[in-house]
Amino acid sequence: MTCTEFRVESNHPISGRLLPVSDCQQYFVGDRALAVAMAAKSITKPSGQEIRVVYVPTGEVVFRKSGSTRPEAVDEVY
Repeated sequence: MTCTEFRVESNHPISGRLLPVSDCQQYFVGDRALAVAMAAKSITKPSGQEIRVVYVPTGEVVFRKSGSTRPEAVDEVY
């Protein structure tokens, strides 16, 4: 494996505590678990946009964080 096996990406700038630099649109990582953790704990600017983890050699999306920032309200029936 090379040090750039996985790419954390978005169409908008990404920010998060696990990222080395804020406000970039892509980050390259050598470990899948680290890339997924980075994506899961990050947000976009503006918030609510999709963040993906891509396996660079094949282009396969291995993780996708939905664009919604919070779940839709659900009416409960009792």
